[in-house]
Amino acid sequence: MKPSLQISRSLSIAAEDAVRRASKSLVSRQRPQGFWWADLRADSTLESDYILMELWLHPPVDGVWNPPSRPRIERAVAAILSRQLPDGGFNIYLKGPSEINASIKAYFALKVAGVPAEDPRMKRLCVRILDLGGLQAANSYVRVNLGLFDLFPRSACPSIPPEIILLPFNFIYQMSSWTRAIVIPLSVVHASHPKRPVPAGFNVDELFLSGAPMHPERDLGFFSWRNCFLAVDKFLKFWERISPGVIRRFAIQKCAEWMIARFKNSDGLGAIYPSMQYAIMALDVLGYKADHPLRVEAEKQFNKLMVDNDASGFYMQPCFSPVWDTAIAAFALAETEQPPTDALRKTVDWLISKEIRTSGDWSVKRPRVKPSGWAFEFNNAFYPDVDDTAMVLLAFDKARGSDPAKQAACQKRAVDWLLAMQGKDGGWAAFDVDNNWSILSDVPFADHNAMLDPSCPDITGRVLEALVRQGLGPNHPAIRRGVAYLMRVQEQDGSWYGRWGVNYIYGTFLALRGLRAAGVDENEPCVQHSLEFIRAFQNRDGGWGESCASYDENRYIGNPSTPSQTAWAILALLAGGDIRSESLYNGVEYLVSTQRGDGNWDEEYCTGTGFPRVFYLAYTDYRNTFPLLALSAFRKAIAGSQEESLV
Repeated sequence: MKPSLQISRSLSIAAEDAVRRASKSLVSRQRPQGFWWADLRADSTLESDYILMELWLHPPVDGVWNPPSRPRIERAVAAILSRQLPDGGFNIYLKGPSEINASIKAYFALKVAGVPAEDPRMKRLCVRILDLGGLQAANSYVRVNLGLFDLFPRSACPSIPPEIILLPFNFIYQMSSWTRAIVIPLSVVHASHPKRPVPAGFNVDELFLSGAPMHPERDLGFFSWRNCFLAVDKFLKFWERISPGVIRRFAIQKCAEWMIARFKNSDGLGAIYPSMQYAIMALDVLGYKADHPLRVEAEKQFNKLMVDNDASGFYMQPCFSPVWDTAIAAFALAETEQPPTDALRKTVDWLISKEIRTSGDWSVKRPRVKPSGWAFEFNNAFYPDVDDTAMVLLAFDKARGSDPAKQAACQKRAVDWLLAMQGKDGGWAAFDVDNNWSILSDVPFADHNAMLDPSCPDITGRVLEALVRQGLGPNHPAIRRGVAYLMRVQEQDGSWYGRWGVNYIYGTFLALRGLRAAGVDENEPCVQHSLEFIRAFQNRDGGWGESCASYDENRYIGNPSTPSQTAWAILALLAGGDIRSESLYNGVEYLVSTQRGDGNWDEEYCTGTGFPRVFYLAYTDYRNTFPLLALSAFRKAIAGSQEESLV
């Protein structure tokens, strides 16, 4: 049954009030410089790795570990324990099940920090780890981290040789940007064969599962790339014993030069937690003393990721997200009927100041392209990304800075850069072009499930919308190729995969907005099929919610409703031309009815994706900015339909 026009008008009025309150609240959180910056939350592994880092930097003396950061470590311990699940384990996303790697990291960190193995919480954790497969079930990076302290056999850890930087065909640039930023410093650490000290008598032997294989198992059958790389790994271990020292030293030197060069104009290597951590450890191995300026700066940037106060407690952020937060907030505000022009003017000016005008890793495959684009963080000059750049262009669509000519030139450069970053398949990826050597996913240290950075529907959809809003027509070759890519990768159930947001709702909303902008008719079967998908998974309360488990199952897995995912579903329906369905109206009603008095919403689940099946993110302002955008879009759609009915 279709809602009546009277109901739509009534709901539109309610949505108008919700938009007003949400806009007011969002503007109040703008920083004086013009940007927005919300906390980025992840799982307990970051706090666990912080304790490991402190053990590396401040080793035990005479078997006793008493680092100068002991009070902070105690707060980290409390933060980790506060997230322990009833079954004893630790998860990788809010409300998710216990996960083996997070649980092992927590056990190591808690025990080395002084929580005794006999503590009931540790006993439950130990039992849960064994139930999940024990230490032998750990992924490569957990194995390597434990191996640094001689707690896991090096023979069962994947080789990460620094000689990787010497391989032909720009080999390191066939890996994703975040992987190379992690692997290069880690290879330097790995090459030093460290056996860093631990407190006297410390071990984690109780976590080894009796009878479980220690080494990665081969695939059955005559040939597979996995078996090939496992054989290569054996050769590399042999090579480490017999290789000429001059080659190893040269490779380490090249890795060090590569790493240090990328400190420039960046808030740490790659400006993300794991690469920044390994960079500090690599500097230590390379002989940089604690007071050396490079190491002081690296540790300073790493410690900035720390939140430690009475209001929020202790936790580590995986990185900062100011450009991303700002672009989304500005776009949502600019799409309202009464955008705050003064606030947006400051925002545009700040974003223009953050445009990257120097070449980075992306230029290896696009050497003749003029630099532009935006990074996710405050400063990350080597790693602008396509998604942030498209989002900034969307924010610029209706927001105006104080210098129109400067803004226009900036937008022109960014459009040209986006066009150059389109892949051969017609889609867009995050940081690189044609980063799709699929065989690399079988490399032994590739089990973080993010070895590659291939084209994905969510980014492609956002780029299409941004390019069209910047003046490219539906018949532009890049637009046509992008549309063809989206048509080709649509799932059988009508959805699109969401690489950077959870998951099929996110991918579908962005793909549909891209197709709508590119002029694809709403009556096309692919569009109608996707709308059926969205409507089919609406919750009884009118909202939508999708679990991170959808990545594990490769299909939609429902969850309690969230404001951000409900907003994405509403935006998907509107992009597909739905302005009258009961699903749409119930979704809008859900957002209106769950808005708090201060204009914001509550959200208890992770809806952001770092590495599918491995690492998830809670963007703490998604719950506010996307509902604002969805309600504004609903208001415009209803107003447009009412005008048509009067003609």
